[in-house]
Amino acid sequence: MSKKSKKEIYYSKVMLFGEYSIILGSMGLTIPYSHFNGELRFINKTSYTDLDFAKNSNEQIKALNNYIINLKSKDQLLHDIDSQRLSKDLEKGLYFESSIPEGYGLGSSGALVAALYNEYTLDRIDSRAGIKMSEMLELKKTFAQIESFYHGTSSGIDPLICYLKHPIVLENNTKISSVGIPRKEILNDDAIFLINSGKPGKTEPLVKQFMDKIKDSSYLKTIEEKMIPLTNACIKQLLNGELSAMFESLKKLSALQLDYFPEMIPDSVKKLWVNGLESNDFTLKLCGSGGGGFVLGFTRQYKKSKTYFKELGIEMIPVYREVIS
Repeated sequence: MSKKSKKEIYYSKVMLFGEYSIILGSMGLTIPYSHFNGELRFINKTSYTDLDFAKNSNEQIKALNNYIINLKSKDQLLHDIDSQRLSKDLEKGLYFESSIPEGYGLGSSGALVAALYNEYTLDRIDSRAGIKMSEMLELKKTFAQIESFYHGTSSGIDPLICYLKHPIVLENNTKISSVGIPRKEILNDDAIFLINSGKPGKTEPLVKQFMDKIKDSSYLKTIEEKMIPLTNACIKQLLNGELSAMFESLKKLSALQLDYFPEMIPDSVKKLWVNGLESNDFTLKLCGSGGGGFVLGFTRQYKKSKTYFKELGIEMIPVYREVIS
């Protein structure tokens, strides 16, 4: 591993809007989240780390490398990854030192894929200011191929945001761009936050379940005619600085997820979810595939909501509070 890339840090991500519906063509909005991050390191006697975690990470990357080698043998690998050098580094103890919790919807596998791409791809597209949309789409396709090792299928969005480290909006399958979230209408008591459900979730079986559900025409119709328009509205309104309208759309989206994604909403947060809808103090929605991990919250009454959760012994983890306060 090169000295230059050794210190490269990869942030987690938070998909604000677009989970599941993005599969059917909705818009998607994702932001990097530096609170959790990871970097490539080597296991050695002088490093202070969880040795079992490091060894497990090393084995996981070995399995991913075998998957890459198999794609390469079939001439299917989209970008030329130096699997031979990766193999040698793995024998030397390469692993991914990460604080990004696995199964919590924050892109733990995406950060790893971004790190490996940056370090071992021979014909890589560099992350930089002014990157072309065509290059982002090519990166997305490559990342989707590699990350599918973990989830069976992947949009490539998670590794892309971890690699670019800048908010991105996916307008459709052929249009993607870096964006900024405007400060218009943002008040001191506005916040985006995370709530820990207390257990990890598993992406692959939940995505499979969703794919099975949309085979039902009535369920598919609800997603296409209600969920996708609400998702798109939330993204457009947020990016236009129309927060009042966004929170109205968000509440409808939250209620729809409660009705149509019951398996994805952890039992530990369902009462909180309903309370938020009834009180209007905060609104919860899925963070990633759900089933566990974190749920995402939005509020215009941060202090009041924080007191509510604190009384229940639940920590609100700010995602966007410091930026917008």
